[in-house]
Amino acid sequence: MILYGIIAGVCAYLLFFVSAQCAFRVDEGALAALTRFGAARRDSQGKILLFSPGLHFKLPWDHLRLAPVREQSLHLAGQIGGTTAIASDGTVVHFDGVLRHAADPARVEQYLFGCDDPTEHLANLFMCLVRNEIANYAVGDGQGQPDEVAWSQLRRDSRQLSDQLEQRYTQRLAQRYGVVFSGVDLKDILPPDALVDALNAVMNARIQAQADYALAEADSARRVMAAQHNVEVARRKAQAAATEIKELARALAQLQRDGILSAYVDRRRVEILSQAKHLLVGSAA
Repeated sequence: MILYGIIAGVCAYLLFFVSAQCAFRVDEGALAALTRFGAARRDSQGKILLFSPGLHFKLPWDHLRLAPVREQSLHLAGQIGGTTAIASDGTVVHFDGVLRHAADPARVEQYLFGCDDPTEHLANLFMCLVRNEIANYAVGDGQGQPDEVAWSQLRRDSRQLSDQLEQRYTQRLAQRYGVVFSGVDLKDILPPDALVDALNAVMNARIQAQADYALAEADSARRVMAAQHNVEVARRKAQAAATEIKELARALAQLQRDGILSAYVDRRRVEILSQAKHLLVGSAA
């Protein structure tokens, strides 16, 4: 009985394993094809057998290949070689790009079996094409300044460059690789590293100059305020001295009118002489 139970368990496991290997699901926005021992499965007319979205079954030794027929966005920034290209004037510019594409339902066989990895192949191919267009893009075509650098014109004409890439290559590559291209978008075309360093240096110098100017202006304002304060203090002291002199003159004039000015002067002379430690006596010549 135990042996029968073990055999039944093994059979159930094998049945479950085979069922799991035989069933496969195709999501919306994709088509599937099967290969058997390396060869694509075909119908009676010799066309590749395609499976629409839904649940399907296959033999355990069949291999599933999926082709996305809805639009995919392929970013060129993460490809081999980075996102740099040599412009026509010899400068190295940085860029980022997005390739919008999908597998052509009428050419799924070309998409799946034309190369080992269609996505990587298209990314590397378009990276080379973009670098070629950037290198051969003419500077000074009459639209920009005669001395305009390539980076500046490439950044300004990025839309035109994207349209140029789309017109030149997408139709030809679509027929060759079984892909429908929705568009090519070049963006974030950045200046060379040397120019970035120079711009950063200019920006830092400008910030430093503005800071120095602000400090000098604040120091000058402080000095002007201090000078104005000192002038005001001196004016008030002079005004107080003038007031004191006027009051003294008024008092002396009153003593003169009262006829006691001489007596006041004599008394003050005696007070001063009594407080003096040294007395210089001279005779008139």
